[in-house]
Amino acid sequence: MLINCVAYQNGKKLADIPHTDISEYVQQPGCFVWVALRDPSAEELEEMRKEFGLHELAVEDVTKGHQLPKIEEYGDTLFVVLHLLEMDDAGKINIGEVGVFVGPNYVLSVRSHSGINFLNVRERCEREPHLLKFGAGFVLYALMDAVIDRYIPIIQTLEIELEQVEAKIFSGGTTTRASIEEMYGLKRKLMLVQHSVTPLLEAVSRLYGGRVPQVCLDLQEYYRDIFDHLERISRTIDGLRDILSTAIQVNLSMISLNESAVTKKLAAWAALFAVPTMIAGIYGMNFENMPELKWTLGYPLTLFLMGILDFALWWRFRCAGWL
Repeated sequence: MLINCVAYQNGKKLADIPHTDISEYVQQPGCFVWVALRDPSAEELEEMRKEFGLHELAVEDVTKGHQLPKIEEYGDTLFVVLHLLEMDDAGKINIGEVGVFVGPNYVLSVRSHSGINFLNVRERCEREPHLLKFGAGFVLYALMDAVIDRYIPIIQTLEIELEQVEAKIFSGGTTTRASIEEMYGLKRKLMLVQHSVTPLLEAVSRLYGGRVPQVCLDLQEYYRDIFDHLERISRTIDGLRDILSTAIQVNLSMISLNESAVTKKLAAWAALFAVPTMIAGIYGMNFENMPELKWTLGYPLTLFLMGILDFALWWRFRCAGWL
């Protein structure tokens, strides 16, 4: 589905144009066309492939989807795949994709499986004609910057979730199974974000250092800024994963401590019952030559002895923290 098709020249918008007129504008000096598609049909992609001379392998990647984030060069054209991350009200992270084809005189963005739009990116570019005059390279920067900036609120939300999980661990406000499931769910979310960030680190570094692609010339500092954002996000994810791993170990340790405390209590109560049971068992043997059997004070003294011994054991366990 065609969302936008706009022609720009020397940093200024010329007009919204029909896709059938693209070839007329891309031939003009200093002019480039920015086309945006969402969940396009095979026919639409084939039309764009012929219009811009896109590489078949790149078009195939967009058609199939489910690609890792990457940046590939095909002659003087760049093909960029980015993950679009959205967190819904239930806290689930949904993953969409955008494939961006960038040439000297065109930008084609193909968005799939995502409700995120780039209208604000287009508005930003049009508000900055002094940068938009750099052409398709600046549009690619603006798109990448907008996508990566959306990762930051997700990371902040995951930080808050981690703090809440840590609070529950030490307050005992959740069951063991629930806390473990919550922590592993959080770990999975962090991995999803990391899989969207890590592949881009090396790829983006090629856009500002070494042999820079032609469409990115004069914009190296902007792409270096994107790399810095990615690096900060990656370090934050690594830190959160380390904290989460520690939290999981602490939770397991607290489970072991709780089980140990229960075992101690059970052992203490078993000892309290064992002493009178042992004494009663001795006098329950009914041997004829047991001297205490005929003694008038034997029964009350035996009960008194049971009570004294149990009280002594109870006091000892109490002081030791077993009861």
